[in-house]
Amino acid sequence: MTITVANIRRYPVKGLSAQDLPAVELTAGQTLPFDRAYAVLHGPAAAIDQEGWRPKSEFFTLARNAKLAALETEFDEATQTLVVRRNGRQVARGRLDEPTGHMLLEQFFTAYMAGEVPGVPKIAEARGFAYTDTEAPLVSLLNLASAHDIERVTKEPVDPGRFRANLWLDGLEPWAEREWVGRTLTVGGATLEVVKPIGRCPAIDVAPSGTPHGGSRELNLLQALRRGFGHTQCGVYARVVTGGRVALGDPVQPV
Repeated sequence: MTITVANIRRYPVKGLSAQDLPAVELTAGQTLPFDRAYAVLHGPAAAIDQEGWRPKSEFFTLARNAKLAALETEFDEATQTLVVRRNGRQVARGRLDEPTGHMLLEQFFTAYMAGEVPGVPKIAEARGFAYTDTEAPLVSLLNLASAHDIERVTKEPVDPGRFRANLWLDGLEPWAEREWVGRTLTVGGATLEVVKPIGRCPAIDVAPSGTPHGGSRELNLLQALRRGFGHTQCGVYARVVTGGRVALGDPVQPV
């Protein structure tokens, strides 16, 4: 069976909604362009100026702040503008590359996340890296068959968007991606090396933005993974070895 790229997603602001792409130009040793390029610091971390990668505990994330998934966002790459909507209504807008835009968005998150953590939220910008969960710049791959196989345990549909992966793959047997660790893949015009499985956190229990239950924890997928499969992994991380264009429908071939 042919393995293909079924979806390409990035998350311009860590913890907020996805942006689907028809194609992407991957660069060796980098994440997807603008993937987790921004994040919202909270609590004491927001008062500390620090260059470079920071752990996810310092940011608002779905693992602890499920109400983020009740928001829908749009990101314009050309102007670096983020639009935030709730229930279809615009509630905030600002340029992420300008101080005024930061201020407007930070004011919104201060009000919206009130009571979640102390302090005033602050938008952090990644320059030359990304605020992914791993300090190493990696791309996340999701086997759609594995995500849907979890439904045998949950007895309910499992939206693949819960796993917040960059490249969704179709045409694999369930869990076959776990055998790719240490192997190289050609994905469209790029070459990737699979480095490790993705260990999951409570973020996958949160229904994604744009779904009927967005922002709620109506499924316990961590428990389902443990009970049904004896682990809490789903998807794999890969390093971009050779850059190139990847588009929807492109073939994926283990080397």
